[in-house]
Amino acid sequence: MDLFNKLTNDKGPLGKHSSVAHGYFAFPKLEGEIGPRMKFRGKEVLNWSLNNYIGLANHPEVRKADAEGAAKYGLAFPMGARMMSGNSNLIEEFEAQISDFVKKEDTMLLNFGYQGMVSIIDAVLSRHDVVIYDSESHACIVDGVRLHQGKRFVFPHNDIENLKKQLERATKIVQETKGGILVITEGVFGMAGDLGKLKEIVDLKKQYQFRLLVDDAHGFGTMGPTGAGAGEHLGVQDGIDIYFSTFAKSMASIGAFVSSTEQVIGFLRYNTRSQIFAKTLPMALVVGGMKRLELLRTQPQLRENLWNVVRNLQQGLKDAGFDIGKTESPVTPVYLKGDESEAAQLIIDLRENYSIFCSIVIYPVVPKGVLELRIIPTAMHTLEDVKQTIKAFQEVAYKLQNKLYTQKLSNISI
Repeated sequence: MDLFNKLTNDKGPLGKHSSVAHGYFAFPKLEGEIGPRMKFRGKEVLNWSLNNYIGLANHPEVRKADAEGAAKYGLAFPMGARMMSGNSNLIEEFEAQISDFVKKEDTMLLNFGYQGMVSIIDAVLSRHDVVIYDSESHACIVDGVRLHQGKRFVFPHNDIENLKKQLERATKIVQETKGGILVITEGVFGMAGDLGKLKEIVDLKKQYQFRLLVDDAHGFGTMGPTGAGAGEHLGVQDGIDIYFSTFAKSMASIGAFVSSTEQVIGFLRYNTRSQIFAKTLPMALVVGGMKRLELLRTQPQLRENLWNVVRNLQQGLKDAGFDIGKTESPVTPVYLKGDESEAAQLIIDLRENYSIFCSIVIYPVVPKGVLELRIIPTAMHTLEDVKQTIKAFQEVAYKLQNKLYTQKLSNISI
């Protein structure tokens, strides 16, 4: 069979919906200045799907730093992988600033978070080692674990008792292989908004010998007294052996970092293949990143504005009778009951008739018969935005419960 026949006939679990989803449910185009209100198909919508937690994307100081960095360095410099020709004093200065902020000895910048996580897992583990990870870990963790040639175990989401069982299995294996154990979880889980059981996992180090890698993409900048993340929030930053985060959420940029001891980061610099064999971050992004970190540290009111919106939104949704799960972070899921066709009609209704844009998650990401509206609040949203959204959600939930979405509504079209 021709290899491409498979790609044509079996488009994959997401691609099979592309003929009806593309451009509206998948790959939609939001236009205009980044903010709570943007244009979708030429119409202004209230947008709850922005990775811009503390509002840095269009902060005037950030825009100025980005522009000055691009004007001075362009988007090409430095030309090359960092090991060969892409290093700079500014990169090292930025790394030192991050290390100080997250209270780790050393830091390595990464050109992309997804690639970085995959490559970190690959670099740290050998076939003699065992990796144990949370079942709801991000795809970048899952893909990194797939590269591992040794044993890998998964524990049900935040199930510490089951994690103990996996640690016992792993301990027996490494006693024979002379390897080590790596546990991987997240600080904030990006779909449900709940926190990883970091304190409980760190406490397990008293019983078992392992190292802990935490992906804190949604916690960095939003959680903790200074915004240094879920580890700081839970008081266990010292117990996290490898701390990872991306710049794509609170920092509203591109790139990522990994922080640990000097020895571990020194090893990763010379063994993380996604960095050794790929171009380093453009200098303009480094300059912009340093300004973003400065504002994150010096303007706590941005984080306070975010949490004011979060508290009002989440409490308002609960008061209106909505199930928002166990979120302890700005990530705000709203769980409803319905099928795929009802999900499509509900989203069309929200966007076309209520001018509200948010993401919807369906099976197999959530259980069959469950729909999840996923809201990402930012510091730029207002309490009036919150009220408008809750009112709209109440109306579409009423329609869903009364089966008004079981057939296409005549006043809705895409």
